[in-house]
Amino acid sequence: MISGLPDVRGSYTQGALLSDLTWFRVGGPADVLFQPADVADLQKFLKECPDDVPVTVVGVGSNLLVRDGGIGGVVIRLGRGFNQITCEGTRVTAGAAALDVMVAKAAQKAGIAGLEFYRGIPGTIGGALRMNAGSYGSETKDVLICARAVDDEGVLHEFSAADMGFTYRHSDIPENMIFIDAVFEGTLDDPEKILARMAKITDSREASQPVKSRTGGSTFKNPDPGASGGRKAWQLIDAAGCRGLTIGGAKVSEQHCNFLINEGTASAEDLETLGETVRARVSEDAGVNLQWEIRRIGKKL
Repeated sequence: MISGLPDVRGSYTQGALLSDLTWFRVGGPADVLFQPADVADLQKFLKECPDDVPVTVVGVGSNLLVRDGGIGGVVIRLGRGFNQITCEGTRVTAGAAALDVMVAKAAQKAGIAGLEFYRGIPGTIGGALRMNAGSYGSETKDVLICARAVDDEGVLHEFSAADMGFTYRHSDIPENMIFIDAVFEGTLDDPEKILARMAKITDSREASQPVKSRTGGSTFKNPDPGASGGRKAWQLIDAAGCRGLTIGGAKVSEQHCNFLINEGTASAEDLETLGETVRARVSEDAGVNLQWEIRRIGKKL
């Protein structure tokens, strides 16, 4: 398949194991994995890629479940050419492949407050833009100035924060757009005070979440408070008796029951079936239809 793809400066890998790239450590292979060298390389690929070749974009794999049959066509994963972080005044510019935690750390060192919440999100800026990622009372929409993306023809677009159409864990930007970088704005503050706030986030996260397990972060979005009686997803899951529930090698975390865990032998099918079982039990118990926050892609076996 690689022979029919555009010449690029980045790398192609045929049959790449996507289980090596996801935090769940499950999933089948990609027909081809493409890691572009930089924005121009990505644009060239998108402009010249044959129309009949499916293209899928993945990030660091922290909030992703790749099904056991893998992904057909080309999977794009942004890397070193897209992870730069710069700080100037009260603004932080970050590439889409920059880890959220590294953005928080860079802002802290520069004395820029307001981005501390990224310390609690195990993903990349590209994913944060796509799903309005947030934690500990703040969201991406609160700090974003603008973002840039390329479409499936390689054309560059810029979006203001207002253009993004942010709602809870969602943006309105079309799926054919691949984010490449973004600009955020905070406020000036003492770096030591920022560091102390980040330390509290770290301590809270480690105390309440299974951060050392093979997990994909929060499994389900918190439902509308009006529909759930003000209860969060984990409370509904707990009330439905799902804490510690297992299917195959997959388990609902006993530490935080909105997290699914691969105990070492789980398949993607185990994890997805467990998630759907949890959804069914919550629906029966509370009449609430939980929505997946984890992105599920690829083919079932």
